[in-house]
Amino acid sequence: MAAAVQAGETTIDPYEPSRLSPNPYDWRLGDTIRICDSDVLDAAAPTAYTEQPIPNAGLVLRPGLLYLGITLERTGSETYAQMLNGDRTTGSLGVWVHVSAPLGHQGHAIRWTLEMRVARPVRVYPGMTFGKLLFLTPFGAPASYQQQPAKYAATDGIDISRLYEEIRGGVR
Repeated sequence: MAAAVQAGETTIDPYEPSRLSPNPYDWRLGDTIRICDSDVLDAAAPTAYTEQPIPNAGLVLRPGLLYLGITLERTGSETYAQMLNGDRTTGSLGVWVHVSAPLGHQGHAIRWTLEMRVARPVRVYPGMTFGKLLFLTPFGAPASYQQQPAKYAATDGIDISRLYEEIRGGVR
């Protein structure tokens, strides 16, 4: 992976070589979080949320709430697909992160929106190691995500579900 970063085939920004393992890169939690405020989330309506910075002293996440965070690193590649996961260190604290959408398509360079839930109250900190990122060699003809009619292609920051666009547009 280090060679792919040096060759410009992979973007990891900010990049720290010490965070690179034989296969994955250790990604970090960014400094902003959205707390989904509704008791009931409606797939046909935009999700209400409160956005706040994560203080350097940390923020306690509580069970029963959905949190949307963001990665510190912006990652992407026109050559490789990506897979973003939590890891054992956060899982051992009872933090489930990004279990529903771990695939990053070729050509999609972003700071990832993170779906987070906790089993017990857990204090998290901006910049803490939060998971592993893998780059995968795709098979077949390359197809850049930026050239597809994808609803999340222009994501810049934390993004809520846009399923309501399909429901309102009649696509089910």
